[in-house]
Amino acid sequence: MTAPTEFSIVGTDLDIISGVKGCIALFVTEDCRLDRAGKQVDRLTGGALSRLLDSEAFGKLETGKAVALDWPSGIAAESVQVAKLPNRAKPVDARRAGAALGKARRGRNLLVLAGGLPSVGDALLGLMLRDYAFIDHKSDESRPRDGQITVMASRPDTALKKTSAVRSLTEGVFFTRDLVNAPSNVLTTVEFAKRLEALGELGLDVEVLDEDDLEKKGMRTLLAVGQGSDSPSKVVIMQWKGGGDEAPLALVGKGVVFDTGGISMKPASGMEDMTMDMGGAGVVAGVMRTLALRKAAANVVGIVGLVENMPDGRAQRPGDVVRSMKGDTVEVINTDAEGRLVLCDAMWYAQERFKPSAMVDLATLTGAIIIGLGHENAGVFSNDDGFCRAFLNAAEAEGEGAWRMPLGAAYDRALKSDIADMKNVGGRPAGAVTAAQFLKRFVKDDVPWIHLDIAGVASTKSETALAPKGASGWGVLALNRLIADRFEG
Repeated sequence: MTAPTEFSIVGTDLDIISGVKGCIALFVTEDCRLDRAGKQVDRLTGGALSRLLDSEAFGKLETGKAVALDWPSGIAAESVQVAKLPNRAKPVDARRAGAALGKARRGRNLLVLAGGLPSVGDALLGLMLRDYAFIDHKSDESRPRDGQITVMASRPDTALKKTSAVRSLTEGVFFTRDLVNAPSNVLTTVEFAKRLEALGELGLDVEVLDEDDLEKKGMRTLLAVGQGSDSPSKVVIMQWKGGGDEAPLALVGKGVVFDTGGISMKPASGMEDMTMDMGGAGVVAGVMRTLALRKAAANVVGIVGLVENMPDGRAQRPGDVVRSMKGDTVEVINTDAEGRLVLCDAMWYAQERFKPSAMVDLATLTGAIIIGLGHENAGVFSNDDGFCRAFLNAAEAEGEGAWRMPLGAAYDRALKSDIADMKNVGGRPAGAVTAAQFLKRFVKDDVPWIHLDIAGVASTKSETALAPKGASGWGVLALNRLIADRFEG
């Protein structure tokens, strides 16, 4: 796993600033007032910092962005990074400012002159999250990761408390990113299960169900998806028991490690991106890691269905009818609509075994959600207004885009089958909605439920505010916040 860079919190020591090698960073408000450490940098550099702050470039700089003073005289540092941040910064702005510093670090030692910054926790989290590079398969590591991050604060004890959760959140997001970025010949269903089993070292109870177990439990829609692959289908159950005797929250993730589309083959162009089709399972794994690291006072079970969708003589065909664990039959119209077949069995299993207080499923489920919402927001579908509002509030607080989409009985008409209880697709119109409507049939009436279609946000072709291009880790922060706000205490 990509390890977050080590960071430490120290008290203000003006005497060491001149000798710091690598990079120095500080936060400056719109009025350009400097604290003690900032004034020391200005003195050492012969007023270069003041000239920068008086410049038109800094005046036009957006909140949360940074500008560099490179190779300044008077100090050993290669660069001084200056981020613009209001006194009463919103958490999203503080994270964005920190991320600007993380992007500029490039593996160098970094001294952050935080002073009494109230939002030091959010700024450091943004820095850490942006300070990520997936280099597992590069022969020549172009991004060294041996530098240290030091935060110099006027009240180090206070700063330490405000940054206490940064490490666990960063590790959870990085775990998700590594899984989603991994190539499919490396992250097979077997390897994925092994990485999740290793979470047992953090205190999670981890159980792996193999194909024989899944057959006995009647999870045939899930098994049908993977029957054309040499990579065996699996379901992994991760339990964090940090609460009392209350029923757990269930998180269920789609884990299609590679999706060719099966017999309904996808076009060759862009198929290499289908290594990310296990993004839902990746987010569930990242959340479970974070909960274990921060010792969350909640009961949460994470369940992921791991399969590979390949064309083969054994692969399921369009026109096949398969029976779900619930007992409903499904006519397979398109084998590329496989994620809902994985999820419906995993969701039913979660409800039958764990009787959860609520359930959230996550999946890179439809291209239709990208057409509707682009890469800015995940699609949110729910049968419970209060539960949905709680998640949307959590996502907004964490700066992770999410937009509620409709459900309704009228959409069921598109799923009617002449030969089975339902079809697995409802055609192009409202494709993301009919996919959610399919899943809703596998949610018990008394279970508050949210379906998150993360196809547009799990992995992107360009960088985001807190991540380089590739896997974003979207959802780890929002779900962790939802759990902290609604299921702990």
